[in-house]
Amino acid sequence: MDYRTESSETLRNKCAACFRQFNRLEHLVEHMRTSYHSVHEPVCGICKKHCRSFESLREHLIGPLPKQECKNVFNNRGCRFCLAILDGPNARRLHQERCQMVSSATTGLNARLANLGVRDSLTIDNTHTRDPQVVAIACKMVGGGSDGSLDLCGRVCIIDEYENIIFHAYVKPPIPVTSYRYETTGIRPEHLRDAIPLKQVQRKIQDFLCNGEPMWKIRPRGSRARILVGHGLDHDLDRLQVEYPAIMTRDTAKYPPLMKTSKLSNSLKYLTQAYLGYDIQIGIQDPYDDCVATMRLYMRMKSQAHKREDYPLASDPQNRNNYASWRQTELERMSPEEMLAISRSDYYCWCLDR
Repeated sequence: MDYRTESSETLRNKCAACFRQFNRLEHLVEHMRTSYHSVHEPVCGICKKHCRSFESLREHLIGPLPKQECKNVFNNRGCRFCLAILDGPNARRLHQERCQMVSSATTGLNARLANLGVRDSLTIDNTHTRDPQVVAIACKMVGGGSDGSLDLCGRVCIIDEYENIIFHAYVKPPIPVTSYRYETTGIRPEHLRDAIPLKQVQRKIQDFLCNGEPMWKIRPRGSRARILVGHGLDHDLDRLQVEYPAIMTRDTAKYPPLMKTSKLSNSLKYLTQAYLGYDIQIGIQDPYDDCVATMRLYMRMKSQAHKREDYPLASDPQNRNNYASWRQTELERMSPEEMLAISRSDYYCWCLDR
């Protein structure tokens, strides 16, 4: 085989998404079968390479070993928060002023002074929804057990998508508190002495989230139940003794585009600094600030404009056999671009919440 034929064959075996090259076409087919490339992946605005997460894209653009051509363009026209490529330096400056969020420390102070219950209707201006369909939750934990290592919910906050406080309360744990962790929680014994018992808080939150919908009836579409946003939601809900369907939760700790390249979770502190441009969890921590950070991250991921609105998951029964082994011959006749067109995401992209 001469050089030109070999070069053409290598190009034919190049993944149209991540640009990996394979010696044999069947190896490319196997790669596409397991990679789940889709329009929902973060994509470099310069070379159009698909990355598994925004951390991978960040490494591609400004990491220790970036693609030099992309790095040069990004340094001149790229937003360091959302990683978008703008038309020029002036456009980037104006964009970053809007893209970088401001700290909510002042509002957080108001949250610390509040001790509200869940309300049936919100007192907000007419431009806001009076029945929020998306809410964020955050808890602060005190310690129980002989060594104070057992997490107990001592404070909880819920906000709507406009960052209005819906619920904020100190929570009285069902067992004695042995460590108040004051340096980070700011919680003292007097805060919990007359606090709302955990069972009452659990019931209020459960009823509010379900919004009159029986748990067994909750569906991802057309349900009255609310979408719940948070960071490490499984842990918070467990400590609150609240059960809620996974199809209605949006966890910034487990959302693949926001995870590390190694597929481990990033801390909320890091995500807020890297993607929103301000710092949280310094000194005494306010659950309101955590709620705001997770809601802003959710809204940023939700607002992404992907090419197709409705895009089924690889786990969808109607979509499961896109790369079935019985299609091997047919798949090997496809171009890399055609293989990418039938590939599906293996996670639910939050842009579909729109």
